[in-house]
Amino acid sequence: MNVSQTMETEEDLLTCLHIKLYHPQQSSKGLYGLLPLGTKSRHSADEPLRLGRDGQVCTFALVDVRVSRKQLVLLAYRSPQSPDTLFSVQNLSQRGRLSVNSSTLDYLERMDLPDKALIRFGEYEMLIVRESGEAKGSFEVDFEVLAVPPSRETCTSAPSMTAVMETGARMVTSSPAELRVGLLGPLETDETILCDE
Repeated sequence: MNVSQTMETEEDLLTCLHIKLYHPQQSSKGLYGLLPLGTKSRHSADEPLRLGRDGQVCTFALVDVRVSRKQLVLLAYRSPQSPDTLFSVQNLSQRGRLSVNSSTLDYLERMDLPDKALIRFGEYEMLIVRESGEAKGSFEVDFEVLAVPPSRETCTSAPSMTAVMETGARMVTSSPAELRVGLLGPLETDETILCDE
C-alpha cells in the first residue's frame, strides 16, 4: 500500500465529536450564528478546541453576552490503554460552573469525557457523542441544534415534582362530585426502559 492510499484511509476514519446544542431561547436569539452548523470541521489533535463568547481566542464562538469569553476547552489525547482518540473537558470560566453528566467542574478543573457526555453551563446543554476513528493526527467536529433539551434523551432532567400516591396512581378530579383514581395509570416510569440504547 503506498502513502497516498494510507492517507486516504486515515481521512475516511477520523474520530468525530457530534456536539448537539440546546438553549431555551435559541430560536429567537441567534446564539449559534458563528458555529459551522450542518458541516463537519476538521481539527488537529494537537490544538485545543475552545468554546466561548470571544471569537478571537476561541475556536467556536457563541453569540451570547452571558457566556464567558472562554467558557470551556476540549482537549484530544491518547492513552496506552486505548487505541482511540479520547477527549477531556476543562472549565475556563471563572464566574460559572460547568457540569459533566452528574459531576461539577469549577474554574480550571478538568475531566475525561465518556463516549457520551451531557455538558451544562448557564442555560446551555451540550450533548457530546464521540464516534471512534483510526486517524491519530486529526478529528472532526459536527454541530447540531436540538429542538428539545438533550437531558431528556439522557434521562438526566430534573425529577418531576408531581406527587405520587402510595398506590402509584394519580388522582384526577374533574368536578367536585366526581373523583376518579388511577384512570391514568401510574406516574412513575421505569428509567431502564426509557434510557435503554
